[in-house]
Amino acid sequence: MSYFSFAIGIGAQNKKGEWLDVYYQQPLLNPSDALIKAAADVAGHTGGNAAITLAKSQLADLAAALSKASEPAQAELANTLQGTEQPVVVTFIETDEAPVSVPECYLKLHLLTHRLVLPHGTNLTGLFGLLPNVAWTNEGAIAIDELADRQLAARMKGGVLEVSAVDKFPKMTNYFVPATTRIADTDRVRLGAHMGDNTTVMHEGFINFNAGTLGASMIEGRISAGVVVGKGSDLGGGCSTMGTLSGGGNIIISVGEESLIGANAGLGIPLGDRCIIESGLYITAGTKIMLLDDSNQDVEIVKGRDLAGVADLIFRRNSLTGRVEAKTNKTAIQLNEALHANN
Repeated sequence: MSYFSFAIGIGAQNKKGEWLDVYYQQPLLNPSDALIKAAADVAGHTGGNAAITLAKSQLADLAAALSKASEPAQAELANTLQGTEQPVVVTFIETDEAPVSVPECYLKLHLLTHRLVLPHGTNLTGLFGLLPNVAWTNEGAIAIDELADRQLAARMKGGVLEVSAVDKFPKMTNYFVPATTRIADTDRVRLGAHMGDNTTVMHEGFINFNAGTLGASMIEGRISAGVVVGKGSDLGGGCSTMGTLSGGGNIIISVGEESLIGANAGLGIPLGDRCIIESGLYITAGTKIMLLDDSNQDVEIVKGRDLAGVADLIFRRNSLTGRVEAKTNKTAIQLNEALHANN
């Protein structure tokens, strides 16, 4: 009875009983067989991937079953949730397949943000289309077609319903704050972002879902959906990475370890370790690049895709000719030979 993931969640629904969001305080990766059996017996789960809404009367039974299964933390959570008037869901993910419900989507986003899986470490196919577009307010998630009535109700009590965003994704910090990280503007990190230890996101930095850092990094630019940044790398102010949801197609854009993307620069290829892209320069797969040797002599023109993942490169634009150049700590001739050997 090996399961990929399990969690007890609490969230918001619209008046039709459709889920708007789910908060999982303690998501589990590879839960124990004993836990799955205990929760399944209470929820009436018979296998597969499922999100089952529990009646309030079932929470005491769930707490007792989890306690008997030697799962004290989960048992305590189930016991605590007996005091809520909000809907509670238990979500079972037996196999890591494409999600089919909002609770499944939110559990997978939590796995990423809790750093239980790495970006691209779980199947998110179709997730964007499953998530509802909702109003994120100081009173939680509200369905768009119910927002006007809620705004009026707040005004009638002398208050204001604060709408901070209208989007499919909420900000990460309303669900989880990773230890040893800094976020200057929490609106700029979405749920489903993966922040490695000692990562700092400055005011202009941004991290999308299924993307992020693997270790200590300074982020002052944009990490688009699907982009992974290696430890020790620095994304300068206003720089951009091409995501897998946009012009990047199915290519996984990444930044290697100890690399630097300068201010207002851009990246559309996987960047190797210890590379530098000078400020204002955008490198794409089709960018024509002149390789230089150690004496700054021309070697050969290649395309950006030919340098994908190659370490120790400096990308720059020649201020006299306007052409894009790349120089390596190793000789460009050796690099050129390696490129042709891979053809």
